Amino acid sequence: MLLQLLLQTKQQEELERQLIYEYIIPIGVVLIAIFIVYKLARAFQFFYASRFKKPLFNHVYFKLKKLTPLQLSILKNEYTFYRKLSPKHQVYFEHRVATFLKEITFIGKQELQITEQMKVIIAATSSLLNFGFRNYRIKLLDKVLLYPTAFYSKLNENMHKGEFNPSYKAIVLSWEDVLHGYSIDNDNFNVAIHEFVHAMHLDCLNQKGLKAAIFINGFSDIAHFIETNEDYKNRLIESEYFRDYAYTNQFEFLSVIIETFIETPGEFKRQFPELYRLVKRMLNFNFANY
Repeated sequence: MLLQLLLQTKQQEELERQLIYEYIIPIGVVLIAIFIVYKLARAFQFFYASRFKKPLFNHVYFKLKKLTPLQLSILKNEYTFYRKLSPKHQVYFEHRVATFLKEITFIGKQELQITEQMKVIIAATSSLLNFGFRNYRIKLLDKVLLYPTAFYSKLNENMHKGEFNPSYKAIVLSWEDVLHGYSIDNDNFNVAIHEFVHAMHLDCLNQKGLKAAIFINGFSDIAHFIETNEDYKNRLIESEYFRDYAYTNQFEFLSVIIETFIETPGEFKRQFPELYRLVKRMLNFNFANY
């Protein structure tokens, strides 16, 4: 009986050793190797971004999401930027719009009924601004509130066409003014783009990663370039190409120059090519003829 017990114990020990050497150790080695490769790849991406001021790649998807036929029709017929993209980039853009629609809550205010048109146009705005980055989500945003027209804001007790409220994780917009911004696409004023830039800017200030580093460093380059070139700064102001609101503070300046970059890129490049290149690099905008 004792001998049988000893034999069973020995067999059990041999089985355990076999499991350790044939399965556990190899799996552990593979996991360590994967971790090392991941860290090296991440380090290389940061090196590449710091060297070339752009991400190594920005479109990697395991499964592409699809829009409904109605949503796709709205995007094709009502969003000019989408039509400027290559067929490959259009598929990626559709995926990002579909992701936004799935993850973000839309709330109609003052009895406004949310429509597919509203949702697609707003989702496309966010997708446009983040299209140059692999990380295209805005973590400080989980809802969009739409009013029929300009609304009273408790933030500063004034009537607003749009605002970003980071504590509420919400972008609030007047739908009338969103439509106006897209119906006139060369006046350098688009309230949806303006507020989404605010959200993107604050989100990058609160995050770590390639997107945040490229965006914030890019804006720092812009600010440094303007502040160290007094004549250039005076040219910007005197040209009246950027509306006066741009000079309120750095946040409004950033939103206004990106609005202008999106709406009239040709004129922007003609008048201020140096600033145009800096904005293009900050957004990693290498598509749609920008």
